[in-house]
Amino acid sequence: MSMLPPAAVFRFPWEVNSVKEGESVRTFGRLVCYQPDESRATLTAQHASKEHPVLVHTQFVEPFNPIIGAQYLVLGETENYEGVGVVVRARVLNCVDGVNIALLQKAVTEQRSFFTERECKQPEVTPPEDVT
Repeated sequence: MSMLPPAAVFRFPWEVNSVKEGESVRTFGRLVCYQPDESRATLTAQHASKEHPVLVHTQFVEPFNPIIGAQYLVLGETENYEGVGVVVRARVLNCVDGVNIALLQKAVTEQRSFFTERECKQPEVTPPEDVT
């Protein structure tokens, strides 16, 4: 029996570098660079007055029509490359220009809070008694 991989966790761009290799992630950023000959794109996002780049390997989503300056959402697995750092190997790369990034960040924060609260309140599951 085969099992599906776990759902990709939404990570902010400034958190991607702390993700384990091979872990599925979802993140976002503004497309600032696309190098088709290397199948590599660079997304950036600003947080606390600092730009945070996310390198994306685009081989599995090509060909695509890159729009420099547009917001993108990426879903993929992380890989560590020596001298480069963490790269997301994209399975999905969607242009989401027009999305309110502040609202997206708030939604992710609220979702994390909900999941944390739910984990803390999980009652111990007792098997139902056999009623015959």
